[in-house]
Amino acid sequence: MYALITPYLRFLRQPDVGKLFAIAALTRLPISMTALGLTLYLRQQLGDFAQAGLVVGVYYVAIAAVSPLLGRWIDRKGPQLPLLITGWLQPLQLLLVLLAAQWQWGITAVLGFALLAGLLPPPLTTIMRTLWRHRFPDEQQRRMAYALDSVITELGFTLGPAVIAVLVALTNARLALLVAIVGNFLAFLLFWYARVLAIWPKETHGERHWLGPLRDGKLLLYFALAFGLSVCLGLFEVCYPAYALAQASPLLAGALLALNGIGSALGGVLYGAWSSQRSTEQQFALALTVLIAPFVLHALLPQLFFYIVVAFLGGLAVAPALTSLTLVTNRRAPAVYATEAVTWSTTFIVSGFGAGIAAAGYFVEAWSVTATFWLGALVVASMALCAWALQREPLHV
Repeated sequence: MYALITPYLRFLRQPDVGKLFAIAALTRLPISMTALGLTLYLRQQLGDFAQAGLVVGVYYVAIAAVSPLLGRWIDRKGPQLPLLITGWLQPLQLLLVLLAAQWQWGITAVLGFALLAGLLPPPLTTIMRTLWRHRFPDEQQRRMAYALDSVITELGFTLGPAVIAVLVALTNARLALLVAIVGNFLAFLLFWYARVLAIWPKETHGERHWLGPLRDGKLLLYFALAFGLSVCLGLFEVCYPAYALAQASPLLAGALLALNGIGSALGGVLYGAWSSQRSTEQQFALALTVLIAPFVLHALLPQLFFYIVVAFLGGLAVAPALTSLTLVTNRRAPAVYATEAVTWSTTFIVSGFGAGIAAAGYFVEAWSVTATFWLGALVVASMALCAWALQREPLHV
């Protein structure tokens, strides 16, 4: 264990690195609370998971749609103004979602405010992930940076849902969502006043094309794989709460999501320190292949004990899959599109996540949790086959 941790300790002792990762960790937590907070509150107010999943899905699809525009803006003009505009407007719109549902303004009003909230995402994660590219030109250090970034994300998505589940159990879903909204605003303030943007690199000059990084056909295919992967991850966000409600244990939803996140964080740590002869593209395909197992096992073994074990073990491949995908994106995208490439990746991931939540809400209500996990197994297996098929031609970088 000490041999595994030592390289990370040396890495974090570099100038500014420990501070940046601490800020990243603190600002990711409230973001991770939003999905479950919205899902549980809207399910309570609107009456079922289908409508709640639709609203949350619209929210994430809107984030996905606007992210590349923000990325292009940041690449050309810098991150200060986009962050300043969105940092306070999005929490305000999320508050209006809460009020519209509470005061029974109707599903149209709730969807409208969710759409506006999704169109105003503070680019905290995007800015930080672009900084890793500029800060670490060395491939191994960059891999470690993105692995740690994935670990922080997964820990956030572990603690965030757990906090929401505890708040729902001890108080109510409305207060839980309100805490998430306030947390998002405080994350913006921390990021802004910690002067993270002071180390943002100068503008990168170079030839630009209106398609940006999408001119690279192979990169576009990897973005499509990212969409399919995140559809499957979105299924967890609904299937675990639905399973927990069926077991008459609301706390179980946060526990299962937390166990999955802990497994993913552990997988990210191991991946960052792993020395492999396989290419990054092959590592991504392998991670997708491993992810087939938890969906199949959840469908075959619905007993609580197996759910708990599989939730943890199934998370081990999530962070490696997302990290290797990020590395492929960074290697193929020119520096002039550094932020835009990250946001396009985010677009496909977040839109897939939102689509997965929406689909899961429908399938859980229309069929069952088990059928929804079979759907996830089918999708991730298809993504794995496509990822292996891409290995037939070498990727030139």
